[in-house]
Amino acid sequence: MTQNLHTHSTFCDGKNAPGELVHEAIRMDMDALGFSSHAPLAGQSDWTMSPEDVPRYRAEILRLRERYAGRLEIFLGLEQDYFSPPPGDGWDYLIGSVHCVEKEGSLLSVDNLPEDFVRSAQQYYGGDFYAFAEDYYRLVAGVAEKTNCQIVGHFDLITKFNEGDRLFDTGHPRYVRAALEALDQLAERDVVFEINTGAMSRGYRSVPYPAPWLLRAMGERNLPICITSDCHDRSNLLYAFSQAAELAWDCGYREQMVLTAQGFVPEKLKR
Repeated sequence: MTQNLHTHSTFCDGKNAPGELVHEAIRMDMDALGFSSHAPLAGQSDWTMSPEDVPRYRAEILRLRERYAGRLEIFLGLEQDYFSPPPGDGWDYLIGSVHCVEKEGSLLSVDNLPEDFVRSAQQYYGGDFYAFAEDYYRLVAGVAEKTNCQIVGHFDLITKFNEGDRLFDTGHPRYVRAALEALDQLAERDVVFEINTGAMSRGYRSVPYPAPWLLRAMGERNLPICITSDCHDRSNLLYAFSQAAELAWDCGYREQMVLTAQGFVPEKLKR
């Protein structure tokens, strides 16, 4: 089954209207498309929905589902940030993500601009990127409990601007310990971990989230995965899915989870 469950439209920071994304998915002969607009988040209105947007978003996705029934399975999802207000009921699935760290009353983005990320590390952590990462992973560890999500979004998003370890060493004991402690806490929850190619399509990374060593650690713990593109442009609906599947295979995976009307089910990994 060909599907992408991490898709952003003009309801938040995506470039295309939902209908355009549906048309592209049908053109690409996809089986299913899941929309996952960013939930409201105070002070972050440039990339999230407003509370007033949410009912309109829900209505539009449900309208498209009815219109294209039999041609494309459409799922109504939400990317729920750790600090977003409770989403309420009526969603097909939630992606639980940490985009910001709270420090001294401010939300520090790990996902906006590289210069902002570096500035936050210097201003709030004295340049100690490992302390920044420790705070980030403490939130990630609790994101499933906080959001009641079915999918954990881009587990190591804090490395978005760290290609080639240019800012900090992801092999450093403090970083490794923080990441694995979060992974072990999430392993106790019934959640799927996405392999997310979004930063690749936007030129920040050469490999998906999570890093291969973390994906191997997930495989050793028998944690389920799904492949997503974190799509913000219709041309990237299935971006680097083959590369992501090959990486998953190399890290020991032989199946991925896909969403159906009956819930998540395992499917043989296609290389």
